[in-house]
Amino acid sequence: MARNLDMTALRSFVAVADSGGVTRAAGFLNLTQSAVSMQIKRLEEMLDTQLFDRSSRQITLTTAGEQLLGYARRMLQLNDEIYARLTAQEFEGDVVLGVPHDIVYPAIPQVLRMFAAEYPRVKVHLLSSFTSELKEQFAKGEVDVILTTEDDPDAGGETLIEAPLVWVGAPNGHAWKSRPLQLAYEYKCRFRVPVQRALDAAGLPWEMAVESSSSRTIEATVTADLAVHTVIEGAEPPHLERIQHHGALPDLPRLKINLYRSDVGKGEIVETLTQLLRQAYIQQQGAPRLASAS
Repeated sequence: MARNLDMTALRSFVAVADSGGVTRAAGFLNLTQSAVSMQIKRLEEMLDTQLFDRSSRQITLTTAGEQLLGYARRMLQLNDEIYARLTAQEFEGDVVLGVPHDIVYPAIPQVLRMFAAEYPRVKVHLLSSFTSELKEQFAKGEVDVILTTEDDPDAGGETLIEAPLVWVGAPNGHAWKSRPLQLAYEYKCRFRVPVQRALDAAGLPWEMAVESSSSRTIEATVTADLAVHTVIEGAEPPHLERIQHHGALPDLPRLKINLYRSDVGKGEIVETLTQLLRQAYIQQQGAPRLASAS
């Protein structure tokens, strides 16, 4: 007898796999945590296999879950494509979103996916740059929506969340124990000055191991355990881990993630995108983060 996979359960499965937990997935899907958990349980029972390894604090995919993920993505993509083509779509065109390098994860991929499902004929151009450059482009009308990392937004800006900077390094790395502390930052990164000041105030010696205009260079250096870096809490990239230093490094200042939007010509499209951004970052702040010990 043929058995049909539940698309809603598959969507929850992919959301949990992408976001790293039920709490975040529930926020992105506008469902309760219990509803998402029940859908995952129902999917596992239907397939008679365990999709997630729950033996540790962090949820990870089992081998079967990894195999299902690729199929699930293709099925959802085809489902959404069929729906988009066979239903009337009022909106077409494009929208430009600018986001600083260091707050892309984990929120932006989820926002883009949800926006594409709602407006399949609207193309989102994602620009990843520094806050100062994004604000210049926004002022020139080259970007529809931007996020920034600042102490306070300018006129017209809206603060989404406020969170502290946290130390990040290579998985199971030891670079944070070195003295002088080895730092890696882009030239225009606005985090580097407050971090250097915090180290000076704590009397900890430091030096710039790497300075670059490329975020990829910084990521490679930190991933190789040659230096440490900082990000806003909740925005830790998947290839780095938050350092649990037990006071060996100073606490860092709080910063705000702010949103600026243009109201010129793309009303509902921009409004939907900004609503998804608000939801994603509020959910990100509310979700518990797992610290790594090195």
